[in-house]
This record gives sequence, C-alpha cells and structure tokens, in this order.
Amino acid sequence: MTAPHTPPSATTPAGTTPAYETLSALLHTRYSCRAFLPQALDRATIDRILAAAQRTASWCNAQPWRLTIASGATLARLRSALQAHVATEPPAPDLPWPREYRGVYQERRRECGWGLYEALGIPKGDREASARQAAQNFTMFGAPHVAIVSSDEALGVYGAVDCGAYVGNFLLAAHSLGVATIAQAALAAYPSVLREALGIAQDRSIVCGISFGLADPAHPANGFRTQRAAPGDSVTWRD
Repeated sequence: MTAPHTPPSATTPAGTTPAYETLSALLHTRYSCRAFLPQALDRATIDRILAAAQRTASWCNAQPWRLTIASGATLARLRSALQAHVATEPPAPDLPWPREYRGVYQERRRECGWGLYEALGIPKGDREASARQAAQNFTMFGAPHVAIVSSDEALGVYGAVDCGAYVGNFLLAAHSLGVATIAQAALAAYPSVLREALGIAQDRSIVCGISFGLADPAHPANGFRTQRAAPGDSVTWRD
C-alpha cells in the first residue's frame, strides 16, 4: 500500500513539505565544529542522537556500525596518548587513505583548507601554523565527547559505506538538538592507540571519529563555512 502524499503546508514552497523544509534547514545550517565548550552533555541527549541515527539504512540491514564513546578521564587519557603517538609515529589507518585528490576534488580540498586558515588568521604558506591547527584534531578540538566509529572488518568497503551513512545521520540528529559535531578521519590514522585506550577489538575496522558537544560561539573557526557544488554537478541524466 502506498503511503498517502503529504500536501505542502501554507508556509512551505509549492512541491515541498514541512518535513522536507526541516531536513533542508538542518543540511544547510550544520557545520563542522572546530572549537567546543568544555561542559558535558547529559546522557539523555546523547541517547536521543543514537536512537535517531540507529534508523540508518544499511546493506542487508547489517547495521555494522559500533560506537565507542569516550568522555571525562577516559577522553583525557586518549588525548594524551594520541598527541604523544602523533609526534613520533606515521599514520597507519585500518582503511587506506585516498590514493590522491585530483582535479575538482583537489580544488575543493584546497578551498576548504585555505578558507579555514583565513578564518583563523593563518597566512597561506605558514606551514608551522597550519600544522598546529591540524594537530587540534588530536585534542578533539576540546570536545567533551568523542565517538569512535568502527565496522566489522569482514564487511570490507560496504561496512564502511554503511558507517558513512550512519555518521551523516548522527551529525544531523545532533544538530537538530543543538549539539555541535565534527566527523574526523584523522582519528582513524592511529587505530592501535584507539584500541589500547578504548578496548576496541582487533576484528573491528576503525572508520572515523565524531567529536561532539556544545560549540564555542566566540571561536573564529566556528564562523567558517564550506560551500557545495550545484546539484547538477553531481548528476548525469540518461533519459
């Protein structure tokens, strides 16, 4: 049986619905937070985020994502361990980094980096200052919570794809409750540190981290926004 069509309300443009307008607003206003306030969230708020994100669609409904959430003293120990490790060891992620960024992908990557540095007053070419900013990834930008997202290693790339969908929904669910987030591939660079500090099993592939909490509204990094390509740039029609 087909679900009934929800007619547009008087306050939404023709052809949309209140649900579409809400989703669109969340997508257009969410951003990656790079400076957090220190206060922890209450458990009920985190549970609401998890409950919404758990509805993510996945291949064969496998739901391969598993989160290990660190806060308080555990997070402080993880920060210290990561910062010590980063200073002496090269990245060794479970899942390979992109082989290269080329063409428009490299252009977008550079635009993102330069825009952030400009917001922070870091001149182009100041490698020392940009390295200091990059190192903030391993402090979780001061967030009071971090979720390490992992997948069953036997599921390979498709488990990681499912986790990516989950991460997107987690970010939107958090934003809908006024919780700031940033998804961090950088944290997956050192899976051995995460496993030791958080007790993550060897048969779990580390996909990424999500740092989350309340945004510091006064920090200049949180005034930076990335742009998006036009929808038509990502679609090929074959009528």
